[in-house]
Amino acid sequence: MTDKMKGIIHFRIDDRMIHGQVATQWTNHLEVTRIMVINDEVASDEMKKMVVRMAAPPNVSTSIINKELALNNISSGKYAGQRVLVISVSPLDIEFLINGGLPIKSVNVGNLSRREGTARIRPTINITEDERASFQRLIEKKVDVTLMQTPRDTKEYFKNFL
Repeated sequence: MTDKMKGIIHFRIDDRMIHGQVATQWTNHLEVTRIMVINDEVASDEMKKMVVRMAAPPNVSTSIINKELALNNISSGKYAGQRVLVISVSPLDIEFLINGGLPIKSVNVGNLSRREGTARIRPTINITEDERASFQRLIEKKVDVTLMQTPRDTKEYFKNFL
């Protein structure tokens, strides 16, 4: 990552936020010291924040913040010296960060659950038309968008499934 993103080591889109695969496999594989969840809804609800934090490993710090604060904190270099895994629940949040000036070059997609108005493109990936358009824009901006549930999985490229 660039100087502008000191400490940020990986971006992931996963609507489960912090869960078993993230708390054990991704955290260990990436040697994460902090998990940052970017979600406006959860960031404004203390009970939801508490539930998400409970899933994090005890030796890993957590930040559960809205996308505006995430952009400001990352841009200011607040996480220098840390190893931060950034998790958002939507490609639209990643686009927000890029449009705010962050030079994000790659993002991994884990799980996007079935919701009203979604279409299934992979067994664990269901997207709305807005999300499809957002993923397409990310790919057009040369962001390497991959699909991997765990770090041991074979890397697949999202563009092959749009």
